[in-house]
Amino acid sequence: MSEPRLALYTFSLFVAPYESEQIKGFRDTEPHVFETIGNASGFLGRSGYEDEPDIPMWGEQVFPKYWQDNGDGWAPSTLSLWESIEAALAACYHGLHAKALKRGREWNVKPDGWPNYVAWWVAGNHRPDWSEAVSRLEHLGDHGPSATAFTFKTMFGPDGQAARIDTAEVKCLAAENAAAAEG
Repeated sequence: MSEPRLALYTFSLFVAPYESEQIKGFRDTEPHVFETIGNASGFLGRSGYEDEPDIPMWGEQVFPKYWQDNGDGWAPSTLSLWESIEAALAACYHGLHAKALKRGREWNVKPDGWPNYVAWWVAGNHRPDWSEAVSRLEHLGDHGPSATAFTFKTMFGPDGQAARIDTAEVKCLAAENAAAAEG
């Protein structure tokens, strides 16, 4: 039996249409963030989108009940798999992605009573699809964090028990990622 993996789904709403000048910083940064994340320690893969022929989509992309179409017909969201919570934290909250997160309010609507990400554990041979991810995000929004759907503030391990971050491991992985990005 293979090791459990961490699934991570993010969801936002743009403050303006994707092609607008207001979202230009996001458009310019996104490909570099995807490249950096794709090279991060512990990253196992992500779902592609319809306009990415080289990266397979993990099912049809759907959006949660919090979605409000701003005319684009979609919303910024990601679905990825990680070896551990620490690997996801090191990639998301350090380096280029962390810099992009700091600018998030320029590009994204502040969540109003809904979560903008969710994490959960999957079996080593399971690849979640967009529908499963949306279901987990909505579960988190409706019921709060649990082993079914959680956040990095209230985490659970693969065994369903409350978990804590290994901050030393996060720092080590972040340093590995930074070295790889410079190399």
